[in-house]
Amino acid sequence: MIRKFVMVLACAVGLIPAGTTLFAQQLLAQQAPAQQQAPADAQPAAQQPAAQQPADQPASQEPDFDATRQRKVKAHDYKNWVYQVGGGANLPSGNTKVFVKGGGALAEAAVARNANKYLGLRLDFMWVNLPLRNSALQLAQASGGSNHAYTLSLDPIVNIPLTQRYSAYLLAGPSYVRRSGKIDSTNVVEGSPCNAFWTYWGTCFANIVPLNRGFLSEQQNEFGYNAGGGLARKMENGHEIYAEFRLLHGSHNGDTTDARTLAVGLRW
Repeated sequence: MIRKFVMVLACAVGLIPAGTTLFAQQLLAQQAPAQQQAPADAQPAAQQPAAQQPADQPASQEPDFDATRQRKVKAHDYKNWVYQVGGGANLPSGNTKVFVKGGGALAEAAVARNANKYLGLRLDFMWVNLPLRNSALQLAQASGGSNHAYTLSLDPIVNIPLTQRYSAYLLAGPSYVRRSGKIDSTNVVEGSPCNAFWTYWGTCFANIVPLNRGFLSEQQNEFGYNAGGGLARKMENGHEIYAEFRLLHGSHNGDTTDARTLAVGLRW
């Protein structure tokens, strides 16, 4: 506006020819929009957006607390459930060996629930043959007979890793023993005084042989304990071969059943 006013004034006083006034006004009109647009398009350097950080530089150097606080997961290096079956033989002990000869067969089955690598709880079922000695049959005045026991045990078990292939374990706990047997025949007269065999047999009543000949068979329920341990070797397929030794004791009204068992078998 100032420049336009100066040119008009100059024309008025005769410094610039009047014919050039119209040309000057058109020139100024063309320059004015460009001058007005320039401040709008140009931004001061101070208002320019900040330069972006390189892509490979993290926006923040703060540690990832979620990752550092995450609990380290350990490898599950034991089985939750372990099953086993086996068989072997037994040697009687205590008062039982007076009437039972050694070498009777046995069979067992068990299942264990492990709480961790070292501790668990195991349930066992065992059948133990207790063959009568000839001296016992003579006391019974019998030509033959059978005698065996069924046992049920619930034991805490302690597992002991030795190497990658070998491990050991210890166990002990309460047991239920049901001993049963049968004599083929006998010449004993009912009401006769009991000898040591009938006391062991468990059918003596008031120190005499029962009058109903029920003494030919016996059923004895006993409670007691068992304790033992074993050694296991892992095979390529993950199953284990084991050998196990146990002490078994049951008692009821002074009658006892004692055995030492040795079994081998398979665990998985």
